[in-house]
Amino acid sequence: MPEGSDKQLKPSATHWGAFSAELENGRVTGVRPFGRDPDPAPLIQAIPDALYHETRIDQPYVRQGYLEKGKDGDRAGRGAEPFVPVDWDTALDMVANELARVREAHGNTSIFAGSYGWASAGRLNHARTLLHRFLNGLGGFTGQVTNYSYAAGMIIMPHVVGTARVVSGPLTDWRSITENTKLMVMFGGVPIKNTQIESGGSGEHTAQPWLRRAREAGVEFVSISPLRSDAPDYIEAEWLAPAPGSDTAVMMGLAQTLISEGLHDTGFLERYTTGFEPFQAYLMGEDGGQPRDADWAAALSGVPAETIRGLARRMASTRTMLSASWSLQRAEFGEQPYWMLTVLASLLGQIGLPGGGFGFGYGAEGGMGNPRRPMPVPVMPVGRNPTGLNIPVARIADMLLEPGKTIDFNGERITYPDVKLVYWAGGNPFHHHQDLNRLVAAWQRPDTVIVHEPWWTSTARHADIVLPATTPLERNDVTASSRDRFILAMHKAIEPLGDARNDFDIFSGLAGRLGFRETFTEGRDEMDWLRHIYDVCRQQAAQFEAELPDFEEFWEQGYVEFPEPDKPYVMFEEFRADPTSFPLRTPSGRIEIFSEKIASFGYDDCPGHPVWLEPREWLGAEKAAEFPLHLISNQPATRLHGQMDISGLSRATKLQGREPVWIHPDDAAARDISDGDIVRLFNERGACLAGAIVSDDVRPGVARIQTGAWYDPLEPDKAGSLDRHGNPNVLTQDRGTSKLGQGPIAGSLLVNVERWDGELPEITVGRRPNTKAR
Repeated sequence: MPEGSDKQLKPSATHWGAFSAELENGRVTGVRPFGRDPDPAPLIQAIPDALYHETRIDQPYVRQGYLEKGKDGDRAGRGAEPFVPVDWDTALDMVANELARVREAHGNTSIFAGSYGWASAGRLNHARTLLHRFLNGLGGFTGQVTNYSYAAGMIIMPHVVGTARVVSGPLTDWRSITENTKLMVMFGGVPIKNTQIESGGSGEHTAQPWLRRAREAGVEFVSISPLRSDAPDYIEAEWLAPAPGSDTAVMMGLAQTLISEGLHDTGFLERYTTGFEPFQAYLMGEDGGQPRDADWAAALSGVPAETIRGLARRMASTRTMLSASWSLQRAEFGEQPYWMLTVLASLLGQIGLPGGGFGFGYGAEGGMGNPRRPMPVPVMPVGRNPTGLNIPVARIADMLLEPGKTIDFNGERITYPDVKLVYWAGGNPFHHHQDLNRLVAAWQRPDTVIVHEPWWTSTARHADIVLPATTPLERNDVTASSRDRFILAMHKAIEPLGDARNDFDIFSGLAGRLGFRETFTEGRDEMDWLRHIYDVCRQQAAQFEAELPDFEEFWEQGYVEFPEPDKPYVMFEEFRADPTSFPLRTPSGRIEIFSEKIASFGYDDCPGHPVWLEPREWLGAEKAAEFPLHLISNQPATRLHGQMDISGLSRATKLQGREPVWIHPDDAAARDISDGDIVRLFNERGACLAGAIVSDDVRPGVARIQTGAWYDPLEPDKAGSLDRHGNPNVLTQDRGTSKLGQGPIAGSLLVNVERWDGELPEITVGRRPNTKAR
């Protein structure tokens, strides 16, 4: 405690960084950044405001219609009916009895508990982990695989290079780039606002310091994105602004230039790749099609042909790093730009060299490219799901609406179960999922929806039974990220607000009612588990010749710091040096420009080599005549997805309470829209209100709105209702990237925008829902 101060400090962490909570008289009044963090995230300042916000859930609640009639009530009341407060025993008995009923009557696969979401940074009270551990003890459930961030990428890349780590990390690190790269070409830019975030939390934010060092070292940057702000000003990037969805075409134009001008590395292709010939025939038009050259790419993308050719020559003349953002593959046929970027890097022949090659996700999270030694992190054991059934992460509405339907997924066939119970803890599908009006209809199909949540989010409002969960400052925990150099202690700072309980305690109580409490807890309480998972991590660290302090010393200190690595990390360095001794985990052991395995699946939307496939929704589509703006829904700067949207930091960025939408001056003038106007964004799937910011940050024909505004429909019980707050997922398509990846395609989205001259509806999602005494 600082001298002369009466504030008590408690160390903690979130996904946006480590901090100490400042306490006065038992109340959190502020936060202080972690002293080892060179670039703390402004987001941590939102924590006290959100902690005490009026939307905190103070006790268990049950939707009125469900309390009165149970599973036989009107499910359309989800999201509209008032909630009735109940005590914990009543709530837990209802949950336990319903789980037992559904399991006995319909089997464990009828319980859907994918529960995708970021939840808390803590490793013990990580809600999704505990939910899966609990239901594994009950006999299993239907789960989810992949994620909303890079689903298509994590499926396609193991076929191409044998691993998904080129997407999730570790990537060739910033130190190697700073010391060796001369030119970094970034499809999707390097959106620095996203580097505030790191899954599991971080002790240091290094992306901005490294980018500044790279520019000072002379690295030149080219940002290929419809958004100028996807590259920070201080790296002085050249900005090329293609039509959204045309990145694969631009890459092909670059590749065709390299080949036609003899600038490609034939030695690398022969030694390290397979399948170049059929792709070359396609690219050069030898298959009877159009040559995919710079002129062809220019017509599709809007980037001048000579600019494409000039960039290809620059790339071939110097040490070049190619990157693509995670957002590129969140679009229809999203597998293609990732596969094509790998081919483009193969043509340059610099894969495995310091500062050369390619990587996906620089700027996607704070730890991507962060120099770090391989080290273990504390993990809460989950166990095995006895059902073994998982659906692709973004196929929730399909599953609920079409039980029994069989789909293709990565060479397999999956049949949707008939889900009777949805259990969600630690996530917000009414933020993450696409086409929310379709989700509203699907959400009415199950008998019962159970949600754990600290705040009255849109998902909590669409539940039947709501159990109030604590936030990280109301419990003890530990956290760490596999991309960060710290293990962080999270000390309980205050008592739980209202009658909230820790997720671990909630599931322990349910396990006791269902007869397997000892299996779930293994006889350990909160602090016992923290000691256990830390000690396991400590033992694993010893295998890496790292000595961690004992738990008591760690807990007192508040963190453990691993040393920086001795040398930069270069992806595929060993493969480059000796492809025979260090083959890739592909069928050929090499980079697969043509994949026999993918070709054998027979998918028309993902054939055996990279191709240009025209999306249903992009500026070159016929639909653009009716909906002429391509809407980009990118990640927010003042919250994590929907987390903290109710904080003052997030609310301060809104216009008349609505999420802002950026629109180019030409497009605004054509619609008589001025800065600050409230506008209506719409297409055939839905509509939402937003506040206009007229800016040349976006290229003409493009609008931008950030994700995460809490869904606030004007008529909550009706699908298709106007969202008054500015949630773009009322507009997005709910369709898979392809039969291979089945990832989300929020990036393929056409809309129109008009000025809203009507009466502004009141925003209600920022206050508590209606409640009714029992």
